[in-house]
Amino acid sequence: MRILVVEDELDIAEPVTLFLSRHGYEAVWAGNQEAAWEEFLAAEPAMLILDVMLPEGEDAGFRFAQQVREGGYSGPILFLTARDSLEDRVAGLNLGGDDYLVKPFALEELLARVRALLRREAQHKGGGWQRGDLKVDFLARKAYWKGREVSLTVKEFALLETLCLNPDRLFAPEELADRLFPGRDTAVRMVRIYVHRLRRKLSPKVVRTGAGGYGLGLSQ
Repeated sequence: MRILVVEDELDIAEPVTLFLSRHGYEAVWAGNQEAAWEEFLAAEPAMLILDVMLPEGEDAGFRFAQQVREGGYSGPILFLTARDSLEDRVAGLNLGGDDYLVKPFALEELLARVRALLRREAQHKGGGWQRGDLKVDFLARKAYWKGREVSLTVKEFALLETLCLNPDRLFAPEELADRLFPGRDTAVRMVRIYVHRLRRKLSPKVVRTGAGGYGLGLSQ
């Protein structure tokens, strides 16, 4: 599940994106409004985490939220800011935000709020994703095969999630390696190991091998 983190302070953005990635989310970072728009338009995120003060101005995060809402974006928006006045919080919520977290904050609290907002969004949309005998609850981070829950590790679930959210794509092993195991010398080999694990735990049919790499092996 893709989460766009718009934060100009690297010492905040880096641990936030790393922490979210470790918990199975595809966290991407933008350090200013221009980069945020590029990432947003490249692939609409499931959720936005927005710093209010960006290089473009002290209310640039608010303006960005307002613009994406006016453009029809319906995903959750969580503001991060050092400004904790009642007026600021009300302004953020009135401009389309769903929650407001004041700096400094604990990463565990951020994760709890992310999960709560995504859970609420899924309930609003009806939740759950299913294809064939495979059912996936992206928010609860659970997978089911023929109605039986299958225990997956964080990385196994992240690989399955990537394939399910892009069911018609084939991913080169190198691309999956960059997403799941960035910076590791053995990343491509790790991808092959995790593909094998998914096939063993769920079904050999779940992951197909094509000319360009790996993809979801289940048809509608």
